Amino acid sequence: MGKVGTFGYIFMKDKEKKFSRTEAPHKSAQMVEAIYGCKWSLTVYQLLARGINRPGEMVRSVEGLTTKVLNQCLKRNIEFGILERVSYNEVPPRVEYKVTVFGEKFMEILDELEKLQRAIEKQI
Repeated sequence: MGKVGTFGYIFMKDKEKKFSRTEAPHKSAQMVEAIYGCKWSLTVYQLLARGINRPGEMVRSVEGLTTKVLNQCLKRNIEFGILERVSYNEVPPRVEYKVTVFGEKFMEILDELEKLQRAIEKQI
C-alpha cells in the first residue's frame, strides 16, 4: 500500500492517485451527542456566559438542577476539554469553572447547530 497524504490521497509508486474512504468523525460526533443530549450542559454554558461560575451559585440559579447532576455535567465537560476547573487555596475552599479555548470553539459549533435548527423550523 502507498503512503497516505493530505486530503486522503494515497500515493502509489508510479501509479495514479486514489482516494481513501472518508469516515465520520467518531470522537467529535460522540462529544456533540453527549453534550447536546445532556439538558444541563447548555444551561451551564449560559450561566458561565452570565458570570455565574461557582457550583453552589449555579444550583441556586436554576430550578430543578441538583448538585449531583451538576457535578456529573461539569465532569463530562471537563473530560471533553470544554470546561476547566479552577481551585483556589482558600478557607473555605473555592472552586470556579471557566470555558477553555477549545470550549469556545465548541460552543460556536453549537450556536451554528441552533441556527440550523431554526432554519429547518422555518421551512416546515
